[in-house]
Amino acid sequence: MSELKRLAGEKAIEFVEDGSVVGVGTGSTVAYFIEALGRIRDRIAGAVSSSEQSTRQLKSLGIEVLDLNAVGPLRLYVDGADECDPHRRLIKGGGAALTREKIIAQASDRFICIIDPAKQVPVLGRFPLPVEVIPMARSLVAREILAITGGQPVWREGVVTDNGNWVLDVHGLQIVDPVVMEERLNQIPGVVSVGLFARRPADVVIVGGEPPQVLR
Repeated sequence: MSELKRLAGEKAIEFVEDGSVVGVGTGSTVAYFIEALGRIRDRIAGAVSSSEQSTRQLKSLGIEVLDLNAVGPLRLYVDGADECDPHRRLIKGGGAALTREKIIAQASDRFICIIDPAKQVPVLGRFPLPVEVIPMARSLVAREILAITGGQPVWREGVVTDNGNWVLDVHGLQIVDPVVMEERLNQIPGVVSVGLFARRPADVVIVGGEPPQVLR
């Protein structure tokens, strides 16, 4: 599976424009993209990172990490996913970086999602849906999620996001209308971000393989 992730990550390099600032996500597949980005670091102006983990890897390869506020809209964002449906809508947040990932995706003209074939599903929800919450609202949000979705929220104990918040993972969902669910969950007081990328899905999905599949 790691070879398929590497193939997806390296294929995404073809979408990087010379002189641009590249938005970079988080996770095991993205790590291969960052490695490949390091080999062309002299062709780019820098990167905006979605996590401290990716920031460390980027800096170790000599890639300058820039603040999103300083660079404005991005041409390209490359990230992985925990699940991807046939409409390029995603579940993300297994690495607890969903809020920053969602911000960078929204700020980017083009969102390229890189995955291995196991992440493709007909309907989202097999992977528990991450929801980042303000710590004091954890129980309130869990009760509201249960009432709205019927899914079972489980606190990811011991995990604190880079923003200082907690994560609830919602089990037992079959998300037939991810846009509506994303909007409803976003309205719960105490929710910081929902790991559904449906209102702003990926523009292109690269599925690792020989050769990689490019889905538009």
